[in-house]
Amino acid sequence: MAEKAAEYHAALDAVLELGYCALTEGANGMDVVVQCLTALENDPHFNAGKGAVFNDQGVVELDASVMDGATLKAGAVAGLQHVKNPAKLARLVMDSTVHVLLMSDGAEAFAKVQGQEFVDNEYFLTPRRKEQYQRWEANKKNGTVGVVVLDREGNVYAGTSTGGMMGKKYGRVGDVPIIGAGTYADNQGAAVSCTGHGEYSIRNNVAFQINARM
Repeated sequence: MAEKAAEYHAALDAVLELGYCALTEGANGMDVVVQCLTALENDPHFNAGKGAVFNDQGVVELDASVMDGATLKAGAVAGLQHVKNPAKLARLVMDSTVHVLLMSDGAEAFAKVQGQEFVDNEYFLTPRRKEQYQRWEANKKNGTVGVVVLDREGNVYAGTSTGGMMGKKYGRVGDVPIIGAGTYADNQGAAVSCTGHGEYSIRNNVAFQINARM
C-alpha cells in the first residue's frame, strides 16, 4: 500500500541521513555501520531486532554480522533470543575475541560479559508479525536489513542483521552471520550485504562472489 511504502521510505531516509551525517563529520566507517544497523534493528518496520519474524516455535532468533574491508576482520552472531541489538554484539565479537562467529547461548553469555542490553523475547514481537505467524506466511518477503559504507579514506565496511525466515526451523542459521555468504567487505572489491533466501546465498557464497567480480 502507498501509505505503508511511504513509512518504509521515511525510515530508510532517516537511517541514510544518520549515516551520511556521521561520515561527513569524520566518523569511523564501522561505527557508522553499527549505528545504522542499530537504528534499523530498533525500527519495527524491518525483519531485524524489534519486528523480526518468528521461527516455527513462535520465538524470534536473531543473526547479525559486520566486516571491515581494510583489515578483512569480521564478527558475527547467530540464534540470539534476548540481546536487543545483535549488530553491536557482532562488532564486539570482531573487536574483543579471536573468533568470527558466536552462536546461541554462548553468544548471549558473551553479551552479558560485555554489558549488552537484554530484553525478553516478547520485545521483538509486533502485532503484524504475530498475524503473519498465525497465517504462516513463510514465503512472504520480509526485510532483512543491511548497511554498506564507503568512508573518506576509501575504506569499505558492511553489516547485516536479520530475524531470518518466517516459520524457519528452530536453530536454523541463514546466510547473514556467515562471512562470504550474507556479508563481505574488501577494499579491493566491494562492500556487500545480502537479503533473500539465505540457503541460496550460502550455497553460492554470494557476497564473496559479488566482491570477486567487482
